[in-house]
Amino acid sequence: MAFSSMAFLFGFLPAAALCYFVIPARWRSGRNGVLLLFSLAFYAWGGLRLAPVLAWSCLVTWAAGLLLAPGRRCRRAVFWAAAALNLLPLLYFKYTGFLLGSLNALGLELAVPSILLPAGISFFTFQSVSYLADVYRGTVPPERRLSRLALYTAFFPQLLQGPIVRYGDFGPLLAERRETVPEISAGAVRFCFGLAKKVLLADALGTAANAAFSAGDRLTVGLAWIGSAAYTLQLYFDFSGYTDMALGLGRVFGLPLPENFDYPYIARSAGEFWRRWHITLSRWFRDYVYIPLGGNRCSRGRHLLNLLAVWVLTGLWHGAAWTFVLWGLYYAALLMGEKYLWGAALERMPAPLRHVYALLLINFGWVLFRAGSLGQAGAVISAMLGVAPGGLWSGEAEYYLRQYAWEWVIAIPAALPVRVWICQSLERRREGGSRVSAAALAFGPKVLALVLLGLSAVRLLSSTFRSFLYFQF
Repeated sequence: MAFSSMAFLFGFLPAAALCYFVIPARWRSGRNGVLLLFSLAFYAWGGLRLAPVLAWSCLVTWAAGLLLAPGRRCRRAVFWAAAALNLLPLLYFKYTGFLLGSLNALGLELAVPSILLPAGISFFTFQSVSYLADVYRGTVPPERRLSRLALYTAFFPQLLQGPIVRYGDFGPLLAERRETVPEISAGAVRFCFGLAKKVLLADALGTAANAAFSAGDRLTVGLAWIGSAAYTLQLYFDFSGYTDMALGLGRVFGLPLPENFDYPYIARSAGEFWRRWHITLSRWFRDYVYIPLGGNRCSRGRHLLNLLAVWVLTGLWHGAAWTFVLWGLYYAALLMGEKYLWGAALERMPAPLRHVYALLLINFGWVLFRAGSLGQAGAVISAMLGVAPGGLWSGEAEYYLRQYAWEWVIAIPAALPVRVWICQSLERRREGGSRVSAAALAFGPKVLALVLLGLSAVRLLSSTFRSFLYFQF
């Protein structure tokens, strides 16, 4: 069930909120129980057959956490065994077909089974492993209540696409939190903005991106650039839109979630981009892979190997295909280059040129990410570099510029911190005594959120439903 579906917006979410808030706030375990039941129902909506994978992760992680308590024997063996038991389902469901298909490409004739990927498995697996690692390190105590750990694993706002949450941040809130009217209001406003990002911008721009990547012999230089730019914006609004909805729902239920985006397209380097994009995943790999391998406190050669390992794993985490492996290697090479080759020269460049540098590299990277095969990635990149079967320009390229003119006009400033600049300006005027600015800050976001909610509902009723892009990961 997707947040942008009519079933969720007008069925599941109102029912969950009603059942949650009808229980007195002092009965914290009762409200937690409602969230857990609705979270399990939310996951089971996609198919009961794969629900045991989530249950397995919860049970293994909970039991292993108790065995990892300080003073227990064989803690190291328990940790690695529990981590393996969590990772094995991910490896089987996500990578079996990729492995067998790659072996067949080398000349073998192995049967490749059709395996349905459990929704959100990459996210809840990484959360479970982070909990085990934190308990093993002693940074969080083991959770003795299975229901609380299950809610941490299955909390429906962030179950399918994150953000990836640490139990040290989430667990204490299950016992002590307050749901206030201002927080509920702010959460609802953020949810509406996230819904609009997905429905009004991402889905529309996705049409232009799909046209470019499926153009074949009709692909022109102009259409390739339009398609790559459309996908760059589509992916951001799709994923950050989901994150806004997840964070908004978390605030509604008194369980704030970590930020996952910080306007990544204002970055001035590949390194800065990854400090702003999918922040919780970057931190996960930093804390549980990169630093344990030695980080950058080692020889240059070892540091390069550490970066290579992290980015190959990052690519594979996103998808079981050679395009994702190449995408990971692409960013590994960029980060190595910025660290050891052209980083100093980049720092001396004017800020606008650094922005152009970063955006171009990000754009080419998303082509690898989006392409269905290495051949398709090569065709689009070649077209962007001037070698296109359809020439420089076509009526199709012009069509997608004109047809989605309003989406282009809105999407570009929406990807920049324009809202932050406006709010800061209004805040300064409010502090200076402006009543208009005070009213704009107090009521402007709420009114705009209602307008966007209405427009999103109309769009959903009049168009075909499209799932979130990151559901496939």
